[in-house]
Parts: sequence; structure tokens; C-alpha cells
Amino acid sequence: MSWATVQPDRLLRDRARGTGRVGGRDHRRIMLRQLFAPQLVLLYVLAASTLYVHFRGKQRLRFARQLGDHSTYLAPYNVLMYAGSAVPNTPVIPVEQFPELKKLSDNWEAIRDEATRLFDEGFIRAAAKNNDWGFYSFFKSGWKRFYLKWYDDFLPSARTLCPKTVELLNSIPNVHGAMFAMLPPGGKLGAHRDPFAGSLRYHLGLVTPNSNQCRILVDGVECVWRDGEAFMFDETFIHSAENKTDVNRIILFCDVERPMKFGFMTAMNRWVSHNIVKASATQNVDGEHVGALNKVFGKLYELHLASRKVKDWNRSVYYTLKYSVTALILGLIVVSALR
Repeated sequence: MSWATVQPDRLLRDRARGTGRVGGRDHRRIMLRQLFAPQLVLLYVLAASTLYVHFRGKQRLRFARQLGDHSTYLAPYNVLMYAGSAVPNTPVIPVEQFPELKKLSDNWEAIRDEATRLFDEGFIRAAAKNNDWGFYSFFKSGWKRFYLKWYDDFLPSARTLCPKTVELLNSIPNVHGAMFAMLPPGGKLGAHRDPFAGSLRYHLGLVTPNSNQCRILVDGVECVWRDGEAFMFDETFIHSAENKTDVNRIILFCDVERPMKFGFMTAMNRWVSHNIVKASATQNVDGEHVGALNKVFGKLYELHLASRKVKDWNRSVYYTLKYSVTALILGLIVVSALR
């Protein structure tokens, strides 16, 4: 065989190998581009953040419940808050780290007097309508509330009915939300975590049994409500509450801005609080402002009731439908990234 015959065959083989190498590189680039498509990156961040939130602390929800819990959807934001927190990431935080709140405990009797009058007059109560998404599940335990402010200005009814408490709270700018909250004898709030880590929870005892039988457990740490005493905790840890006495428990309940290490994170957290979280505001009486989230919740409540009926009828069918819808949504996101 002549050199003239061999050379074209070799050239063809070399070109084929070169084309294969180029084709392989293109395929890898396409695969990487698909794996790191924006919608999948968001899923990776959500999954990693959810795992961190789930395993944070000693106590946790069942993983299936965590997947559907509202704290999952805010997990990426909350992880940022934990990373930048200027106070310890512990279940209970020394209230002495917030000296501006001392004026509340110093004036607890004046606050108590306004709270007890409101309770006696029937203003501390469950929501009259389906417009309190954040706490609607508490009402079946007998838990009741009267909002003073909720990530916005003070409610008109609060200004009218409890001016001393409003004046005190108004002098503390980092209190973003406040209410009077009542837990009746025998009342119990099951284990849960709140969804927003941009704030910390402050409780001041006003009318309490002064007994260890009336308490809250935050990631297993016991805090007991006592008249005139306050404590601070991170509500994004698993917590539960109970009143095993025959005395109503009334407290001042406040959401206090989480201190951050960096100014830009403080600014970001305030923007989220005043532009997004305030959408969960609701009313004490007709005519007061209801935030967008609670307006939507009111519209969707009938759908929620229908889903509860399915759950009561057959839990297996309920969870099959619930997880099928979740899988369908995730599947559509993945398919959109791989197209």
C-alpha cells in the first residue's frame, strides 16, 4: 500500500478523534450550564438552607413536616440572619443585652392594668375573621391576642385603648411588633418554629400563675412566665407552650429587631421587615388595615378547610396528594433547567 493511500485514512481518523474531543467538551459545557441553571441554583440554596434550619438545635420537626413548614421557604434568608447575628445563636438570649427594653419591665404594672382592662372588656380575643395567617392555628387552643403594632404603625384601637403601653413601646424603635397574648387554663401550643429570623421574641409576664406549670420550652430550655419578669428567645428554634394551671396567663409579646454585625445587613433586615413582613398585619376591630398576606389567606382559607376534610377522611390520600403536587412543581423546575 502506498504512502498516498495511507495518509488520507490517517487524516480522516485524526479529524474524527478531534471532532470527538470537541464534541465531548461541548457536551460537558452544556451539562455544567444545565446543572448550574439559575432555577437549580436556587433549589440547591433552598435545600442546603432547609437542612441547616432543620438540624439547628437539639429538637426538630419530623422531616416531612419541615418540608412543608413555612420556615422552609424563608430558610435562605434566615441562614443569612444567623450568620450575621450580633447576639448568640442560642435558644434563650440574656434580656440584659437589650437595655432599652428595661423600661417595659420597670413599668409592667401600668402595662398590666391596660391589658387586664382590655381582657375584661373582651378585646383580647381570637380573630373574628380568617385574616390572621400567622397565628390562626393557635386559636383552637383558646389562645387570644390584641395587637398593639405589627411591623408597621400602631393600630388605631391600640392608641385609643392602651395609650400608656403604646407610649412606652413607641419610645423603643427596635420593637417592630407587639401584642397582648392570653393562654387559658389547660391551653397548650404544640411544638413549632416561627418562620422569620430577622427578629427575636420578648415576653413580659403581666398576669401569670407564677408557677412552673405555666411555661414555654425553647429547644428544650424551660422559661417560666412570672409577673413583672421578662425573657428573650429565638423563636426560630422549636418551641412549645403550656398552661397547666387554673389561672389565665397574659403577657406582653414583642418582636424585637435582631442586632446584626454589619450595617448593610441591618438595613436589609429593616427593609424586609417594613416591606414584606408587615404584609402579615391584621386588625383588632373592623376598619383597621389588613396586610396583603392576610387578605390572600382569607381567600384561600376555604381551600385550606377542604384540604383538612381530605386529611380527616384519609391521611394517606392527603399526604399522597400533597407530596405529589410538591414533586410536580420540583419536576417542572428541573425540566425547565434541562431544556
